[in-house]
Amino acid sequence: MPLTPADKRANFRKLHEKGCFIIPNPFDAGTAKALQHLGFKAVASTSAGFAWTIGKADNRVTVDDVCDHLSALCEAVDIPVNADFEGGFAVEPEGVGSNVARAVKTGVAGLSIEDSTGDKDKPLFESNLAIERIKAARKAIDADNSARDRAAAGVFGRGRGLPLRAGHQNKRRYLRCRESRASEAGQSSGQRSRAFG
Repeated sequence: MPLTPADKRANFRKLHEKGCFIIPNPFDAGTAKALQHLGFKAVASTSAGFAWTIGKADNRVTVDDVCDHLSALCEAVDIPVNADFEGGFAVEPEGVGSNVARAVKTGVAGLSIEDSTGDKDKPLFESNLAIERIKAARKAIDADNSARDRAAAGVFGRGRGLPLRAGHQNKRRYLRCRESRASEAGQSSGQRSRAFG
């Protein structure tokens, strides 16, 4: 009997609680199945790998393309799938939240949101906006009854010549926000999982 998304999310959470693990990147359902067969405990989608399989450049796919792809990956395997969800396919937090809600419905066990803008002159979103985008993603995850337990969207800056300090500042601010939410819930930040389940 295939595992449910809730089962996969619970398994993904357990993987994070145990420490580090290797998470390879399938570009389609076939490679996801092959990686599961090889014994990997989870996989993570690849935005570039997927885009190239449909003849597009990285960061040139639509949210519809990606959600269809994530559904196919999740249906193909009985291991957790973490989504490379690019920049959330929106700039404003409300749009990020709406798109993350769609991603959760595909059955993914976790996802990441990049804080890169694609603009070489301003490569990272301003810190407060970056944090609001992550909060919106978190809110969308919390609002979905199928992903009720603890979850987090990761922050990732990309691109050549990114100001590393700015990326670290965004991450530190995000982690402080996360720790604040964890303490409000009576948990240490170490008890918070990056998995939905």
